[in-house]
Amino acid sequence: MSQYAIAQLNQMSQQEFTIALGAIWEDTPEIAQQTWHNQPFADIEALYKAMVAIVKSMSETEQLALIKAHPDLGSKAKMAEASVQEQAGVGLDRLSESEYQRFQSLNQAYKEKFGFPFIIAVKNHTKESILEAFTIRLKNNQEQEKQQALTEISKIARLRLQTIINN
Repeated sequence: MSQYAIAQLNQMSQQEFTIALGAIWEDTPEIAQQTWHNQPFADIEALYKAMVAIVKSMSETEQLALIKAHPDLGSKAKMAEASVQEQAGVGLDRLSESEYQRFQSLNQAYKEKFGFPFIIAVKNHTKESILEAFTIRLKNNQEQEKQQALTEISKIARLRLQTIINN
């Protein structure tokens, strides 16, 4: 993944900006595309806040599409390169058969209850704390969990921005 300075991003065309930052929000480059209109950005925090504001202004349908764009944890399904690296960082690519079955079972229970995948910023966790979060969050209601998913997606986006912005 390329690295950019805020000054470089501020000079980009909308297309270049979208290409550079489109993967920050899993398979939803429209967020970067819309954020471009808020240039110039003073720093990474200003850029991040502008992106979060776009997500908050999205319709319910668009927010659910963003949530559903995320892969299941511990899945062997095709996912964005950033997700592959993030999950590998906590060992979710090296699950034992029993761990894999447990993740699959929890993913299924979660999706059946909420209609979208369980999302957590894995860089801040271990396999054990992720499994614990699954158990706790399965007790939430639909709206609590939608808001929690969007919060986690925003945490993931911040971490991804920090890896590609070099100031």
